[in-house]
Amino acid sequence: MYNIRTLNQISHIGLKKLSTAEFNISDTEENPDGIIVRSFDMHHTDFLKDNLLAVARAGAGTNNIPIDKCTEKGIPVFYTPGANANAVKELVLTGLLISSRKVLEGASWTQTLINSDNVEKDAEVGKKQFIGPEISGKKLGVIGLGAIGVLVANAALDLGMEVIGYDPFLSIESAWHLSSTVKHASTLEEVVSQSDYITLHIPLNEKTKHTFNKDLFAATKRGARLMNFARGELVDTAALKCAIKEGIISKYIVDFPSKDVLGIDNVVVTPHLGASTPESEENCAMMAAVAIREYLKYGNIKYSVNFPNCYIDYSGKPRITISHKNIVNMIGQLGAVFTKYSINIDNMINKSKGNLAYNIIVCDSLNGKEKELVEDLYKIGSVIKVRVLY
Repeated sequence: MYNIRTLNQISHIGLKKLSTAEFNISDTEENPDGIIVRSFDMHHTDFLKDNLLAVARAGAGTNNIPIDKCTEKGIPVFYTPGANANAVKELVLTGLLISSRKVLEGASWTQTLINSDNVEKDAEVGKKQFIGPEISGKKLGVIGLGAIGVLVANAALDLGMEVIGYDPFLSIESAWHLSSTVKHASTLEEVVSQSDYITLHIPLNEKTKHTFNKDLFAATKRGARLMNFARGELVDTAALKCAIKEGIISKYIVDFPSKDVLGIDNVVVTPHLGASTPESEENCAMMAAVAIREYLKYGNIKYSVNFPNCYIDYSGKPRITISHKNIVNMIGQLGAVFTKYSINIDNMINKSKGNLAYNIIVCDSLNGKEKELVEDLYKIGSVIKVRVLY
């Protein structure tokens, strides 16, 4: 029986992927084998105890999880790329339209007519202040062509827009789904200098923080409308304020509230609604539950931010999983331990990601030597975690 702790309310439909015969799910478990989390901030908590085996984020971003500490302890952190992509895409399209048509401003102003003697006439006269351009025929710059960016780019084409995309790390899978009519830019400056509308779909890290800074705003087409449904810190707010004042940015739509973006003219802030649909929450929960189930039961890894993808179908035979530092001669050292105890290896896979490597080793039998085997494996200095799975 595996103990799973939920740190947020997780869709019960997703949790159904974890059989009650094998998984005990609770929001109070003190020593869980696995954690499923959404937005809960794990940086200032002590959940990373020795018995914790895996963390699954029911969503795409993992900034709320201490990735480095998890990696040091041999704990894979899973995420759910693409599970909320359609929900975010729809909100981006909403942002695209409200950035142009002044729908929110017009709706708020119309409410002020409640005491008017002739609402219809006053509305017809006053609506002129809310004129905004159509998006058809305009150019949209999509920065980041992952699951969400691809959906946004293709949808914008269907709405009659021209689309120019930028992603130096475009995956083969994304390329397959991206329309061939999307133009490709080789630099960020090329995108922003041509685009009437710009949307961000890149992860937040040390390299991407303040991607939109003073220099990039200086290269941006005057009057552009910028949408940020990725992460607030991708945009330097001080530089943004100057860009708005200078007329470089005519509208900024951001889905990440903070004090520094509130109360600014031509800035619309929404309360992180990107994945707030029942469909998205269910998809993310199901994907997170399956990921943590596959790892806890079989050691299989797919969609981890800190561990490599590593998967062998379960055949009923015992398996050993080993995470270790990615250095030379590890396979030889591991193999020598199995040879010492006359354990025949039926199948194995070794994958690496950065400074970390991970192995699944399927054995015909462990010959009753599991305890000694594990002890000797840990004697190899670069080994981080060993698990025995039956």
